[in-house]
Amino acid sequence: MEIFNNPCTIKIQGNSITYYREGKGETILFVHGITTYSFIWRKIVPYFQKNYDVILIDLLGCGNSDKPLNEDFSLKRQAHLIKDFCQKLEITKIHMICHDVGGGIGQIFAVNYSELLSDLTLINSVAYNFWPVQPIVAMRTPIIRQIAMATLDFGMFEIIVKRGLYHKKQMTEELMELFWKPIKESNGRKGFLHFAKCLDNKNLTEIESEISQLQIPVLIIRGEADVYLSAAISDKLHAEIPGSQLAKIETGGHFIQEDEPEEIASHILDFYKS
Repeated sequence: MEIFNNPCTIKIQGNSITYYREGKGETILFVHGITTYSFIWRKIVPYFQKNYDVILIDLLGCGNSDKPLNEDFSLKRQAHLIKDFCQKLEITKIHMICHDVGGGIGQIFAVNYSELLSDLTLINSVAYNFWPVQPIVAMRTPIIRQIAMATLDFGMFEIIVKRGLYHKKQMTEELMELFWKPIKESNGRKGFLHFAKCLDNKNLTEIESEISQLQIPVLIIRGEADVYLSAAISDKLHAEIPGSQLAKIETGGHFIQEDEPEEIASHILDFYKS
């Protein structure tokens, strides 16, 4: 896809952050989760790039961004880094679309920098205390433990990715190569494991009361076939966030961007119109 042919880098808080940008209009910032990087949005971008300024970011420690193992990769740090990212690019307002732990980053961003947000979309997101705590308890959680082991074994990693898909036909060599690319190198594996170690659900439990007071429009999208994150997360977010919308997609696994990109885009575009 053309957007990936022109990677950009920017220095934020002393680290080089990679991002991809294409299109004109209101800015949409896509934020990935821990097991992925910007590639996970490749099937979603075509629905937006004609009418929006689309930005895909590789979080600190992920994709082609720096992986300083002596620094904090927590959700809170990533949220503050994104604020600096917006300021450096002189972006004053964004639509934010987030997946997995990226949804936790989006929640922290919304609580701290709501003035920068037009709205927030959370796709199969973590929230509250329904997800790993650091460091040891995280490794007791199947997806974190399995992927930690899988970083050393392509076959195991392939099984975990496949479990995260509803439509198993989406499991292609191309997809696995994209997933595997950063972690086939030692530095990438270490970056992933350090990110996992930095996960702390206190980052989200401490903002629980503020989440229930958000005044921005919020769309929650739940892939009902997600085997890694509970439906209780999206249900509680919807119940707690005033005026939020909840869309459930029966045929979406954890990596719902691969399963149902058109349906995701349709829900988001309808949300923007409303």
